[in-house]
Amino acid sequence: MSKMINDYKNILVAVDGSKNAELALQHAVAIAKEKNATLYLLSVVDEHAISHSSYAYSKVLAEEKEAIEKELLKNIYYATQQEVNDVIPLVEIGNPKETIATIVPTNQAIDLIVVGATGKGQIQANQLGTTTSYVVQYAPCNVLVVK
Repeated sequence: MSKMINDYKNILVAVDGSKNAELALQHAVAIAKEKNATLYLLSVVDEHAISHSSYAYSKVLAEEKEAIEKELLKNIYYATQQEVNDVIPLVEIGNPKETIATIVPTNQAIDLIVVGATGKGQIQANQLGTTTSYVVQYAPCNVLVVK
């Protein structure tokens, strides 16, 4: 085994403004601080959800990105306050499941993904969200599910 277990260098946390995402962020920040790892804060604009909007696509996209960037700024501030030195925000447009599970982890050499058990729009807290289930199944690295 070439690398130590739990020797995480690149940690990805998916944030969507939900309570569980906030918990995931807190865990990811704590681990990143302890491991002196790079923390990637990922927010995904769901292309599918936007494309069905009655508004102009570009207008909705711009509003969505602005809301996400505000949320990411808060998260960056929180992480840096907790003394995580290397915080990289990412805003991606696409399919949240694939973006979180495989696209970003592969592109950024992520070795730990931290996700909330459920995200926005999930009603039952005792059920894994569909995005979370997908991430656990398809991610190329360890996944920490926070609930």
